[in-house]
Amino acid sequence: MATPEGRVKAQVTKILQEFKSDLYYEMPVPGGYGKSGLDYIGCIKGQMFSVETKAPGKRPTKRQDMVIDKMRRAGAKVFVIDGTSDADVDTYEELKLWLKRVRSGT
Repeated sequence: MATPEGRVKAQVTKILQEFKSDLYYEMPVPGGYGKSGLDYIGCIKGQMFSVETKAPGKRPTKRQDMVIDKMRRAGAKVFVIDGTSDADVDTYEELKLWLKRVRSGT
């Protein structure tokens, strides 16, 4: 059985696969060495994005918050998705709509 965060990752991967013809993404494997990153790093039509997935109700760690802030300051779109519709976290639908907008150039 998948973990709660694993179910969120599965849904994010499903969304990303809908855009696979225009999208590059990877899921870096954390190994305890080097820089800390987020769960997904990708690019669509020249626009960098990243997604951090969490179990429902969980928030990014302080270290992850620092990475999120640094990526946003560099111009990347960053989504934090925990599988809920809480107003202060990005949702699956926001990710999908952003990808559609970037792909269409609007």
